[in-house]
Amino acid sequence: MARMTFTDTEERILALAGGDIPDHPEPFKVIAEQAGATEEQVLELLARLRDKGVIRRFGATLRHQKAGYGHNAMVAWRVPDERVDELGELFAQRPEISHCYVRRTYPDWTYNFYTMIHGERPGHCAEIVAELEEQSGIADHCTLNSIRELKKTSMVYFK
Repeated sequence: MARMTFTDTEERILALAGGDIPDHPEPFKVIAEQAGATEEQVLELLARLRDKGVIRRFGATLRHQKAGYGHNAMVAWRVPDERVDELGELFAQRPEISHCYVRRTYPDWTYNFYTMIHGERPGHCAEIVAELEEQSGIADHCTLNSIRELKKTSMVYFK
């Protein structure tokens, strides 16, 4: 894919759209006003980038600790390849799971399936893992509990 170029206005739009979306009934209109553009220009740019596959989705990021989920664990599972899609659908239904994805394995690290679990209290993540074990029949996993959050920011492409 060739490198994309943007006008100054488009860069301002993308910088604003890449940050916190305004808490407003018409957030794209607010972005347009701040960028010196029209709402139609904002929506057209975002749609064009989505259609080209540059933007996959537009969504909210929950600040889980501020929402009361201060106990977190990344769980690495050993899941047979033929069950990856099935368990992806099952695990993704859990509201406590924010991320669910597959990664390659290595000779000394054979876990291939990962879930990021957010719990409300000490031990909550372990309870969720136990429920997932029972539902899936997969007991081979490694739980990496978070001790402290060091950084949580989104990528910044334009300032």
